[in-house]
Amino acid sequence: MVQDPAVREVVKQLDQACREAGFFYAKGHGIPETMVKEVRNITHKFFDLPYEEKLKIKMTPAAGYRGYQRIGENITKGVPDMHEAIDCYKELKQGMYGALGKPMEGCNQWPHYPPNFKELMEEYISLCTEVSRKIMRGIALALGGSPDEFEGERGGDAFWVMRLIGYPGASTANGKCTSENDIGCGAHTDYGLLTLVNQDENITALQVRNQAGEWISAPPNPGTFVCNIGDMLKILSNGLYESTLHRVINKSQTYRVCVAFFYEPNYDAAVEPLEVCVRKRGGTRKFEKAVYGEHLVSKVQTNFVT
Repeated sequence: MVQDPAVREVVKQLDQACREAGFFYAKGHGIPETMVKEVRNITHKFFDLPYEEKLKIKMTPAAGYRGYQRIGENITKGVPDMHEAIDCYKELKQGMYGALGKPMEGCNQWPHYPPNFKELMEEYISLCTEVSRKIMRGIALALGGSPDEFEGERGGDAFWVMRLIGYPGASTANGKCTSENDIGCGAHTDYGLLTLVNQDENITALQVRNQAGEWISAPPNPGTFVCNIGDMLKILSNGLYESTLHRVINKSQTYRVCVAFFYEPNYDAAVEPLEVCVRKRGGTRKFEKAVYGEHLVSKVQTNFVT
């Protein structure tokens, strides 16, 4: 049990947020606000470049699905999304995970301009990894487990994904906004454990579906990350925590940037409900075992038009 009353209160709030909403805001995370903003600013600068320049780091299956994708190239449930993006993954060395890892092998494609892009992003990824690990320790306690439930074979060598996403402003036709047709990203859940969302301030576009089936906005809150739960945590929690269904509709006429960091299990982790969560369900296992790498590859290979 958690002894410290302050920690106990945070763990209680985490549990309530994960059970009831599936998302929460994290503040006091320790990543300097100047860096959080610079990551968004430099992403804006990249997306402002001419299309030909952006294509120099075009995403292909041969590049391990890393790199730039144009607007409409990402598919959610068969519908093209109105966003462009750079996709990055923890780099896998050749043969590291055998056939399981083969599709995702490769190096991240970082643009040469803006300068310092690679260095800034790699430092940011390192800090986001540490923040995510700490939040997952809190979630482990919230589920009634030990703080290191998500270490070792489950997440001691955690995989990560980062998407730098640009959403064009709402299109207008005959003076009327047609943003309902321009869904920046269709309704979906994330694949892994936990997502940290760093989004432009002053534009509310992220929407989360609550338990009543209503879409509620998750507006930017300066100095915080919006955090949501992924599919792997849903399995590990034996369904006590539901992965968050969310979408993006940019009704503003301003271009919007979002940098999403996805903290995942080990690439080859066999993910199944934690024993403590099985007990909480009266001994019923609600989910079969899933290998994270297989889940990721199945999603990645159906998500893009190449």
